[in-house]
Amino acid sequence: MDKQLQTELEAAAFRQLLAHLQQHTEVQNIDLMILADFCRNCLAKWYMAAATERGVTIDYDTAREKVYGMPYEAWKNQFQTEATAEQLAAYSAKQAAK
Repeated sequence: MDKQLQTELEAAAFRQLLAHLQQHTEVQNIDLMILADFCRNCLAKWYMAAATERGVTIDYDTAREKVYGMPYEAWKNQFQTEATAEQLAAYSAKQAAK
């Protein structure tokens, strides 16, 4: 496989990941952090860092809008729930184990 095709496949997989996360708004960022040690905000930071590495300036809000499919504040108001005591405990335990 040549490098161009690999890049195209990786980009397609990333777009599908974003679409999947945008469709599954019931999945909270804290759940992603507990299970996978990353969340939508991490993806936005990685997206912003990749742009910066290539000389493209993208601010954090723009990167988050790309990941969330809408402005972050709108997503937060529509879909984010309060973290439960169990979620917070699981997250704290995960962080302590690092």
